[in-house]
Amino acid sequence: MAPTARQAQKSAFEANKLAKRLRREVGQAIADFNMIEAGDKVMVCLSGGKDSFALLDILLFLREHAPIGFDIVAVNLDQKQPGFPADVLPDYLRSIDVPFHIENEDTYSIVKRVIPEGKTTCSLCSRLRRGVLYRVAGELGATKIALGHHRDDILQTLFLNLFFAGKLKSMPPKLVSDDGRNIVIRPLAYCRESDLEAWAAERAFPIIPCNLCGSQPNLQRQQVKQMLRDWDKRFPGRIETMFRSLANVVPSHLLDARLFDFAGLRATGMPDAEGDIAFDAPSLPAVHAQAVAFADDED
Repeated sequence: MAPTARQAQKSAFEANKLAKRLRREVGQAIADFNMIEAGDKVMVCLSGGKDSFALLDILLFLREHAPIGFDIVAVNLDQKQPGFPADVLPDYLRSIDVPFHIENEDTYSIVKRVIPEGKTTCSLCSRLRRGVLYRVAGELGATKIALGHHRDDILQTLFLNLFFAGKLKSMPPKLVSDDGRNIVIRPLAYCRESDLEAWAAERAFPIIPCNLCGSQPNLQRQQVKQMLRDWDKRFPGRIETMFRSLANVVPSHLLDARLFDFAGLRATGMPDAEGDIAFDAPSLPAVHAQAVAFADDED
């Protein structure tokens, strides 16, 4: 059944609102962390998944409206996975008139040879892919390498490190690569995965599924992803609060002596604005806070 004029109008309104939100969030992340500077050549790593397609799409829009000039080149690493449709990305990139480079490197065979059947391939695959992309960035003269990790990826990584590595660590929005030669940025850091899924559907990106990593059952990342989605359904707002906490770290209230001088800590006789309680209660609106105060007085 064809949509009515009213339905079409509503759909267009929602799509426009989604576009504005994603572009605003990407622009805010770029500004907050100084991800892109005048004269940069940004290498957008395009895997064929929804996130990297959205990243390229949004950066192309922002480039036309940004107060500074920068260039974009799209790069895809063809890892020689069996059945990979090698023509999809070149055809798409030509259709939108974007400079691109396809790097052919058979990392698939290396991963399958080294990793035993049934074991997780993600770690080795990502290391091999990262090394190739760093080399290509140098060859193309790229000053920034843009990856398509979003807010949900960042939170999932936090819990993966917490649960399985014993670290409070996540994905930074901007970093210097291990080889010291490249700046890696994640402009989608503030974007929700659900919004990127909706944008991919709206834009009809030619999505290419990953048959090496993403299709593996029982991945720890998939388990953590499901846990966070369950929390989001049961406790609306919890995901946003957790994400905000990544930008509100108090080293003096953790246990890492490398970040805070516990050994040298001395009483100063001066009050500490941060306080010393283990849990900071959320701030209350003025009216509600007053009601609580009255209730305390009655007790």
